[in-house]
Amino acid sequence: MTEALIFELSAPGRRGASLPEADLPMQNPSSYLPAGLLRKDAPELPETSEIDTVRHFTRLSRMNHGVDVGFYPLGSCTMKYNPKVNEEVAALPGFSAIHPYEPAELTQGALELMYRLEESLCEITGMKRFTLQPAAGAHGEYTGLLIIKAYHASRNEGTTRRKIVVPDSAHGTNPASAAVCGFDIVKVESNERGGVDLAALRKLMGPDIAGLMLTNPNTLGLFDENIAEIADIIHEAGGLLYYDGANTNAIMGISRPGDMGFDVVHLNLHKTFATPHGGGGPGSGPVGVKEHLVPFLPYPLVGKDAQSNYYFEEKNALSIGKVKAFYGNFGVLVKAFAYILTQGHELKEVSELAVLNANYVLARLKSHFDLPYDRICMHEFVLSGKRQKKNFGVSTLDMAKRLLDFGYHAPTVYFPLIVDEAMMIEPTETESIETLDEFSEAMIRIAEESEANPENLHAAPTTTPVGRLDEVGAARNPVLKWTAAK
Repeated sequence: MTEALIFELSAPGRRGASLPEADLPMQNPSSYLPAGLLRKDAPELPETSEIDTVRHFTRLSRMNHGVDVGFYPLGSCTMKYNPKVNEEVAALPGFSAIHPYEPAELTQGALELMYRLEESLCEITGMKRFTLQPAAGAHGEYTGLLIIKAYHASRNEGTTRRKIVVPDSAHGTNPASAAVCGFDIVKVESNERGGVDLAALRKLMGPDIAGLMLTNPNTLGLFDENIAEIADIIHEAGGLLYYDGANTNAIMGISRPGDMGFDVVHLNLHKTFATPHGGGGPGSGPVGVKEHLVPFLPYPLVGKDAQSNYYFEEKNALSIGKVKAFYGNFGVLVKAFAYILTQGHELKEVSELAVLNANYVLARLKSHFDLPYDRICMHEFVLSGKRQKKNFGVSTLDMAKRLLDFGYHAPTVYFPLIVDEAMMIEPTETESIETLDEFSEAMIRIAEESEANPENLHAAPTTTPVGRLDEVGAARNPVLKWTAAK
């Protein structure tokens, strides 16, 4: 059956809904809209029956891949299963039907949730206070960097400390966020173990350094063994240490950024704390700070008085101001807090299982691909397809496309940039050993096909609703609207 656009299913006069008669007198649009804004013709909207509409969009939904459909090993994005109880809790009327303009006395439950979520995040990360405003990870980075900028300005060093150090293995949002905040970006190389090169870092230090942005474990899935020394180097130079929390799923209950020496941390609630991720969001990227940076946090924070009444604290004179309307994406906060309460002390086991699963898959695959850093990994690992590319002309992209034919989403490819033909795989803690074995067998078969039948990979995917797309052409010449045939 050929997949039709909703416009192609349309026929004049078909309707999928009946609207009641208007209970207000109809006005002529020309009486309140300028003539230049009025349509001359009716919009070309599809006219379809309810059943055709439902079938059409249900069919489209079944063409998509998601974590509720199959394994999703997208490295560094932590596409873990989202327990449905979180959705039920977020849909409770006391959370879903309130309005941010309601007074504090009528929203005590919501304020208590935000207060207790902040407490939990502080305990998990070793920070003093958190703002829940940022809408996602990169927004959290932006907020944290503004705090760093304000801190140096308060010490009359705002014009001199203009450089942010970023590892060569960093997420791309790190240098982008720093640039948006007006900082100059300085790259520090990785050493042979996949961590920050300490000698190279020391050479970069000076009175112009504002801070270092670091993910630990990093995008190679490796915990930096020199993190305490890295923190000392940055702090001795007068800079601050920023923690990109994208990989927090590896360390919950095991180690805390605050104990490692980090001054600022953002978390991805839409990753680590099991709220839906992707599809336009919403996300949530709370930012936590050590005590010396609390005055610079966005306002307002939620406080609690001696009678256990919750309220919004007054703005601090040093605050960077609001970074989002109202108090953040509240529904995501509810889901994350529900997840934390459900797991309790087992948050540590979440991370332990994530690390165990990653090392299990790594052990099964490392003899079939190149492994640039042969170490025990954390929650994810990076393989290289250099062998297949050099010997058989099969690229990492070919292998990623072939994996779709086995019913799996592809891992992150060509990142981090310091690994040629990179494949970053993150199984998370929520997958069974049967799923991990099936995925591993598919990857091994693809490695074997690279040698035995490389054309099979060049043609992949062949079982998906559409074949391989011209991604460059789509990006440069996107078709974003449907035009009726004349």
